[in-house]
Amino acid sequence: MKLFKSIGAIFAGFVSVALLSIITDAILEGTHVFPPVTQPGAYVWWMLLIALIYRSLYAVVGGYITALLSKQNAMRNVVILGIIGTIAATLGLLANLDKGSVWYPILLAVLSFPSVWLGGKLRMKHTSSRA
Repeated sequence: MKLFKSIGAIFAGFVSVALLSIITDAILEGTHVFPPVTQPGAYVWWMLLIALIYRSLYAVVGGYITALLSKQNAMRNVVILGIIGTIAATLGLLANLDKGSVWYPILLAVLSFPSVWLGGKLRMKHTSSRA
């Protein structure tokens, strides 16, 4: 039963990052701040920087949620989420090497783990300060 709770906490953290990113992308595309996803070459450096910032912040949120939902071994679950996020970002990097600015997917992959880890640590700090 503990294993399923850990998997659920990790899954919730991953889904929260994905949903927040997708929703933000849709809003920015819908308001014409970002070009449609069908025109990836139209993105300029500042758009990618904005995306990097909000996706990194959402990774912090995902780490926090995973730690929040983990009844035991919270930081272990956060580390697992960080590894999964880093692998996903690295796969995204490899799939998009030929599609323009490579610095964005590289930084996304590099920042995935520390962002998630920071979210977990923030939750643990919040928990320890309440005790």
